[in-house]
Order: sequence, then structure tokens, then C-alpha cells
Amino acid sequence: MWHLTLLLHLLLVSFSLADASMHGEVPDFYGDEATGYGPVFEEQPVDTIYPEESPEAKITMNCRARAAPPATYKWMLDSKEIDLNAEHSHYSLVGGNLVISKPIKNTHTGMYSCLATNMYGTIISREASVQFGYLDLFSSEERESVYVKEGQGAVLLCAPPPHYPDELSFRWILNEFPTFIPLDKRRFVSQSTGNLYISKVDSSDSGNYSCIASSPSISKSVFSNYIPLVPLAERPIRKYPADLKVKFPDTTALVGQNITLECFALGNPVPEIRWKKLDGELPPNHEVRMAGAHLHLYNVQFEDAGTYTCEALNSKGKDYHSARVSVEAFPEWVEHISSTEKDLSSDYTMSCIASGKPKPNIHWLKNGELFDRKEMRFRSLTFDDSGMYQCIAKNHHGVIYANAELRVFACAPTFEHNPVKRVLAAKNGRVVIECRPKAAPKPTFSWSKDTELISNSTRVFIWEDGSLEILNVTRADVGRYTCFTENDRGKANSTGSLLVTESTKITLAPSNADVKVGENAWMQCAASHDPSLDITFIWSLDDRVIDFDKDSQHYERTLNGSSNGELLIKNAQLKLAGRYTCTAQTPVDNVTASAHLVVRGPPGAPGGVQVMDKTDKSVTLQWSRGADNHSPISKYTIQYRDSFSEDVWKDATTSPADVEGNTETATVVDLFPWTEYEFRVTATNTLGTGEPSSPSRKERTLEAGPLVAPSDVGGGGGTSRELIITWTPVQQRYYYGPNFGYIVAFKPKDGNEWRKVTVADPQARRYVHKDSSIPPSTEFLVKVKAFNSKGEGPYSLMAVIYSAQDAPSEAPVRVDGKALSATKAIVWWLPLLQNNIDGYQVKYWMSQDDSEGGAQRVVVPDRENHTRLEGMKPDSLYLIEVRGYNSAGYGPPSEHLQLHTKKPPPSRPPKIIGKKLKGQSVNIAWEHVEPLANEASVDGYKVLYRQQGHSTGTLYTTSRRYIDLPLPADGNYVVEVRAHTEGGDGAVARITITGGGVMASQSLSILSLLLVVLFCLNL
Repeated sequence: MWHLTLLLHLLLVSFSLADASMHGEVPDFYGDEATGYGPVFEEQPVDTIYPEESPEAKITMNCRARAAPPATYKWMLDSKEIDLNAEHSHYSLVGGNLVISKPIKNTHTGMYSCLATNMYGTIISREASVQFGYLDLFSSEERESVYVKEGQGAVLLCAPPPHYPDELSFRWILNEFPTFIPLDKRRFVSQSTGNLYISKVDSSDSGNYSCIASSPSISKSVFSNYIPLVPLAERPIRKYPADLKVKFPDTTALVGQNITLECFALGNPVPEIRWKKLDGELPPNHEVRMAGAHLHLYNVQFEDAGTYTCEALNSKGKDYHSARVSVEAFPEWVEHISSTEKDLSSDYTMSCIASGKPKPNIHWLKNGELFDRKEMRFRSLTFDDSGMYQCIAKNHHGVIYANAELRVFACAPTFEHNPVKRVLAAKNGRVVIECRPKAAPKPTFSWSKDTELISNSTRVFIWEDGSLEILNVTRADVGRYTCFTENDRGKANSTGSLLVTESTKITLAPSNADVKVGENAWMQCAASHDPSLDITFIWSLDDRVIDFDKDSQHYERTLNGSSNGELLIKNAQLKLAGRYTCTAQTPVDNVTASAHLVVRGPPGAPGGVQVMDKTDKSVTLQWSRGADNHSPISKYTIQYRDSFSEDVWKDATTSPADVEGNTETATVVDLFPWTEYEFRVTATNTLGTGEPSSPSRKERTLEAGPLVAPSDVGGGGGTSRELIITWTPVQQRYYYGPNFGYIVAFKPKDGNEWRKVTVADPQARRYVHKDSSIPPSTEFLVKVKAFNSKGEGPYSLMAVIYSAQDAPSEAPVRVDGKALSATKAIVWWLPLLQNNIDGYQVKYWMSQDDSEGGAQRVVVPDRENHTRLEGMKPDSLYLIEVRGYNSAGYGPPSEHLQLHTKKPPPSRPPKIIGKKLKGQSVNIAWEHVEPLANEASVDGYKVLYRQQGHSTGTLYTTSRRYIDLPLPADGNYVVEVRAHTEGGDGAVARITITGGGVMASQSLSILSLLLVVLFCLNL
């Protein structure tokens, strides 16, 4: 049970929180006066799928809020409060979590939300659903067999059973689990329907198929009954045009989502799938997988919306499908509320702005209840306006919440947390001394310097918020400044001081510079400042502060005393050009000076390359000039790539040949007709060649009649009354137009009229003409040319071929043979005298067989008239026939030869009984092998003497039952003994000899081994 418990737990926590995000924070109120704060959610319920078959009989919906004092909790089901104390209730509260014990589908399915409350107010969580997940079994009805001709496509329907949720994954098995069907260019499983598609069925597809449907949400899989697929043999196998059977529908994706579009086609040859976006290039975040059947779009953005097309094509035809991908968005906060503390009687506006598509609707809650206001504007705040506020943005993709506490307060002015501070000011500069007491309602303000009351003048001004501003500061402004505040609840004051320092001045300003790409440039900067203050130099390029650590490759600060901040710009690049500003800064003031850096380099990329006009062999391009980067453009270079160049860009031939730098149009010539091209343009000046433009949209040149003829025309041979014509197909780049094919012309050498045949397959390599009137081995003239929808091309060179010869008309005679062993024989015959023989076929089979279906065959060249037959069964009668053959077929068979193979050799090995050393030799003796009744008699023995680990050695033959062998000086040797008969060699006995003696025998009988074991046990 523990693993199902873990599964349920994972289901509860795995759902993304993105479907209803929540913003909330603890108010940053003054610690000494704030006694607490309202609830802020730390954990909220999430959508939960409870497996109906789960043995873990409870569901836990989480809810936890941070609050002071701690929050109390209530739960709602479908907007009605749950009575946790009802009799026989399945509900209980653990902390803030709602536990549903022994869930019941009809009772506990619905939308749940949690309310957290304390003295400061109430907030309500996002809604979360509870649903019961299930996956029923497949129907038990027997599936009908599917019969398909080889070469045709097949669709096996999965028909998944009822289930929830909708998301299922599908796989198919063949014959038995776990033999999963591999998915490739020919086979595809739709993850939308579960159906199995086979684009071109062949004999290997025969078998029983079962669909496996799996629900990842409840970790359950079910199998369908087997569907028999029966391929029907068809010769020749026909070809079929591409036919799209899996077509992706109009699809809506959310920003940031990943989506998959499916397309798959039946056809023979197996179609190729190509993807494109009609209104632009495929997004950079795309990936084509599953041999082209899947187009994945990752992290979808609004600009990815559009019409997508999948194209299936093979040599027999094309099929297209287009559908719309729309991109919408989940609600997202642009601006949302946050907790705040506001003065009594002040004005305040809460603002919530959300983006999303469709545009989200916004409504408000106060303390968990709907607050019927379109705008949250407060005029003259009262204490009753305090509470917990929630802003909710919702569209049909989801809902998001923003929570905030508004606290309205009133108090006499106090500077306890923010007294008036000591301030430094630069001579002749400007200074603001802040006065920020905590007070409600807003107090009145007045200031004094030392003992003198300050009033507004052209140089001194008291702001509405109480701050004191002094312009053109002088040494006379040094002193103690006091801010006085008062409201209807009391008064307070705070004193700070003002010190005046020398102002900072630029003494050496940067100068304009002009460099080439790769050179260095220097920008000087020096300043005078008050000696009591530290000075810092800050450099920026076009108002962007330079980070010397991150940009150390190009920037270096040369320190020459504390009052100098010279900048070194290394290896200048085009992107480093612009306005450089030096800021000399002290804690009191700052001063700036700027200069411009010009970087001269190769031109920037031209823009807007487009095809304005086209013919079959040329296109006219137009573009807009890019930045010349301060050096005039001298020329443009045009490059192209096509579908045959494997993404390699090549320089194009243009008219005029040299494209001058003051033009923005040119004609590219010497292109191939009916070929898809992309073009790009690069600009060059005296400093080099710049980056290329973005490629133009793909454009196909116009059609033209073919100019290239097929090559290597030849042929001949084949079966009787046939004329076979072959050629090398024209490469696709030379088709020059649609509906490409071949015209084959042929005639007898002495004939006058050419016969012509059309072959529509552009990949065809041969044509077989069958005619019962064609005489054998007759000389023909043949030629082939290409055609397309625009016309016909030139013929190839003429070739001479011969029609097929007749099959041999005579049967071999005087066929004879003999058995060589129990499994081998030799057969011979008189050669045929006909000159059209390519060879002989020898067929042999056991005479007891009713048919020749199990016959074995041996093919022999025409120059030989004998052959060995192997793989025969011992002591069996065989029938043997011989016939001649050539490219036209087989001749008549010879009369059957009967041949009986010899009995098999003994199946028992010799029993080695003696091993004796005789000086420098060893004597090996064995018992005579007595053959069984159905085995051949023993003629003698063969002894193989070899070094251990080697397969070859010295072979001895003897009629005795012993042998003397030389004793090896070192190493291990093996002695193999076997009986020899006319039926072959029998089973082998082995013994190992090591330098000077015998180690062991491997032919000890089982009885001998048992005796040895018993003897050892007695010991």
C-alpha cells in the first residue's frame, strides 16, 4: 500500500501552481506599534485527482497561512461552507488542512477553497478541484482481423476505454509483452487517438497487435484485445501516393507552454514529412522528431502564432494539411496591490493591472467577501476601511490573486524612527533636508536655522511634504536646522545640521576620438574636489554604466592618482562607438563631461532582401543598404543556397558581374529552373566585408523543359519474351519542372519505326517490355529522354541491347553420384551442349517426403558438371535432379537419381582405459567401440594430438586400440580419439597430457566417477 500512498501524495503536490498564483506579504508596519498582521498564505490547495482504485482512503487539501495572531480556518465546497461538525461527516481539519476520509465520488467532487481569518481580516485561497481519476478496461469484444495488401497503408484503431483525466499515452505491442513496436519513418502511434499507422505494410508486419493505454495521473495501464494484421502478398508491389491520415487540428497554446503537432501519411514509397509556417520561418524554438511526424514548439510565444503546414511527399504524389496555431496567455500581474499603512482621512487608491489573452476580468474581495467596486479609490480614509483586500484577475485559462492588508491609523507626530539627519552639501550646489515624521492626520511643517525662523524665498523653499530645499549653497548656510510639526493629536520637532564642502569640477574633459575596428582609444578625465571627501570616476556609454569586470575584454581604467579616471578602450568594435560620459562623483555632488567615439569598420548587414522578379534561370533582387560604419560601401556580394546545397552558401553570378556600392538591386543569373532558392547580400568597404543580411524568403524559379538526358542507358536479359531497358535516373535538380518522367524508345536494329513508352516515376531505373512476339536474343536499339509539364528534353545516346534468351530446352543426362558419408554426397552429369547455359541447379530431397517443398538446392556455374551435396540426413534415400538455367529461366529437369546416404558413425566415444609412460613417449589405450544396429561399423580410429588452446595438431590413423605419442617437453597437450566409419567420424574422447605425464581423462564413464566418489567418502 505504501507505494500507492506515495503516488497519491505526488499527485497532490505535482500540479503546477501556475494555474492560480497568489501574491501576498507580511506588512512592513512599525514594529513597536504593530501588534500583528493579517493572514498571508504560505500554502494553498491544488487541483487533485484521486484514483478511484486507490487503497489510500483519504484526500488532503493543504492550507496554511502566516498571521499574528494565528489564523483560524474554514473551507468552502462549490462556494458553500463545509460543516466540519456534521454527523457522519467525512471531513476533518488538521491545522488548516482539510482531510476527506473515505471519499465518495458523487459527494466530494467539486471546487474547494480555504478561508484564513484573524482580527485583522480574512483572505480566501484560490479554488482547487477534486476529481476522481479512472481508466476502465478495454471492451472484451474480439477485434476483427485487418487484411492489407503489401505496399498499402494500414490503420489499427485503438478505441481507448472511458477514462479521466483526458491525458493518456499510447504504445502498441506485437504478439506478446513487452515486444513494443518501434516507431520510425514507416510506423507511427498518434498520442491524440492512440491509433497505429503503418505507411507501407510488408510481410514482416504480420502478427497480433495490442494497444496499451496508460494514464500518468493514476499510474494505470490497460491492454486491448489483439488485432490480427494479415499482409496479403501482391507481386509486383504497387506504389501509392502520399495520403495524410493524421492531421493536427486548430490548436490554442498558452505563452510558455510546449505543444506538439502531429502529421503522418500512408504511401509507398514511405512518404517524407516536411513542416513550414505559411507566414514566416518556423520558430527558432522548434524541433522535428519521430521521423518528421512530430513538430514540437517549445516555450511558445505570441509571435509563434500562425498557420502551420505539413507536407507529405513521395515519388507518386504529395498531400498537404494546414491548421492554425493561436497563442493566448494566462493572467499575469503588471501591477498589483501590496500591504500598506495610511493616515486617517487621507486619500488612497488601490491599483491592479493584469495582462493576458483574452484580457482578464478583475474583481475585488474585502475580508473574503465580494467588494462591489470598479475602482478602489478611497476619499478621506476611515478606520472601517482597514482590512484584508484581494484583487483577482481571471480569464478562461485561469485565475491569479493578489493579497494586501490596508491599515488606517492616527497618531501625534513622532521622529522616533526617522529623525532629521546631518547633511553635507557642495558649495554653489543644491541640498534637500528631509523632514519625515510618522503622523496622522498629515501635520503642518515649519523650520528654523539655529534660532532664526525660516520662511520661503527665491533660494530657500519648504516643500509640501516638509522637506527643506536650499539652492546655491554658501558657507553661510552652515548650521543647525530644526523641523517643527503639529497636527490635531500633538506636536514634535527634530534637529539636524548642514555642512558645506568644496564643489567638484572637471579639470580635464574627454575628447572626441576616431579609430578603426581593432584599434585602441583613450578617453581622459580628471577633476578637483573637496579634500575631505572621496572621489569616484564612473564611465558610461550612451547612458549605460560600464561594468569593468564584465567588460574587461574591451575596457580598462588607468589609475593616475585619485583625481584622474582615464579610460582605455581596447580592440575597439563597432558596438563600442557612441557617447562616452565621465562622471566625477563624491558623496556630496557629481559632475559630468562627455565625448564621442567613432569606430570605422566593415559595413553592417543589408536589410530587406526580397525577390522582385524571376524567370526560369534568373531572379532580380532588391535590398536596403545597411550602415556604412563611416567608410563608404564599395561593392555588394550576393550569395545563394538551395535544397541541394546542404545549407552551404555559394557566391552567385550576377548581372552586372560587379555590384557597385551605390546600388540596391541586381539580377542573379545561371540558376536552375524550378528550384527553390534563398538569397543573402553582404557589403564590402575598404575596411573589410560585413555580416550577411538575413536570408530572403524562399523563392522557386520558373519551370523550363528538361535539358539533361538519362545516362548509362543499357539493359538486356530477363525472362523469355522480355526486353529490359535500364538507365541512371536524372538528378532531381535537373527536373526543371513538375510531372517529371521518362520516354523510352526502342526498335529492332533492322526496324524502321521506334516504339515509345512513358514512365511517370522520376526515380524509375528500368522498363520491362513483355511481348510474346519478341524473338529471343534479338538486337535492339534503345534511347531514353526526360519530360516534364513544360516539354520534352533531348534523347540519350543510343544503346544496343538484346532481348531475353529462351530458357534451356534440354535436360542434363547421365546423372550419377555416390554417398560420401552419412551427411554428404557427390553428384555429376554430362554438360549441356547448348550455348545459352548460365549454370546448373541441383535439387535434392528425401524420397519419403510427399512433396519437394523441403528440397535443398545448389547452384553450379556452367563450366562445372559436378558438385557436393551437404546437410543430408543419415541412412536416408534421396531423390536428386539437375536442370540448366539462364536469365530466361530454368530448363527441364533430368531424370531423378536415387541415392542412399550411409549409416551414421557411432554416437558413443571410445573409452580410454590405459595411460602409460614409456621413456619419452606415452601410451594411450582404449576399448573398442561397438556400434549400435543403426550405426556404421568401425573401420579404424583417428587420433588428434594438439597443444591445448590450439584447434589444429597432428592427426594419426590406426586400426589398433592403442597408440604411442611423443611426450611433450613442457606445456599441456590434448589427445582426442574417435572411431572412423564410412558414415564419418564418431563421438570424441579426450585426455590431457602435461610435460612428463597424464593429467586427466574427460571420457570417464558416469559409473567410474561414482566409484571414485564412494571411495573418497569411505576414506
